[in-house]
Amino acid sequence: MRKLSQAKRNQVILTCIMVLLVLCGLWSFLIRYQHSVIDQLDVKKAASESKKLRVMQIIASSRAIESELDLIDQKLTEHEDRMASGDLYSSMVSLVRGFKQDHNIDIPQFMAGNESQVDMLPRFPYKQVSLTISGSGTYFDIGKFIADFENQFPAARIQNVNLARSSAQSPEDREKLAFRMEIVSLVKPPQRASTKPL
Repeated sequence: MRKLSQAKRNQVILTCIMVLLVLCGLWSFLIRYQHSVIDQLDVKKAASESKKLRVMQIIASSRAIESELDLIDQKLTEHEDRMASGDLYSSMVSLVRGFKQDHNIDIPQFMAGNESQVDMLPRFPYKQVSLTISGSGTYFDIGKFIADFENQFPAARIQNVNLARSSAQSPEDREKLAFRMEIVSLVKPPQRASTKPL
């Protein structure tokens, strides 16, 4: 090979330096910029994957909530079917008479109460009706009647219970007590709005 002259050698070195500078410029401006854009896209992709996962969890939980809401709605409908409705006095009397058959107490007197708004809770969607009953039974039988009634009918409560010694003189009736109590029950609304979306 021939030796290059000093000027040609300087030109080759200068050309190599220029090519290296152009490559470094391309690296720093184009390739590094593309890497930063790719990194930003990776961050956005991870964020969108996280959002997608949250949305899928919300959808899954909404299905569970909807199924739970259906069960609660069914249970509420069952309780409402056992509430007083229509002719409230007759409904309450037949409810107590039917329930009393399994209990050893005597209930000869029923006194109608009144229908009113429930004022314990604001904007409560139900009204209430009361019925006063009087009768006789042993202390144990009266207590069992009250406990069983409130357990079987969660939309009703017994209040203002008065017990007194019975005036009966027969030996088998000496342990009996005379009672008077008020039964307060929620009234089934005419038609409850559906909780399901259209």
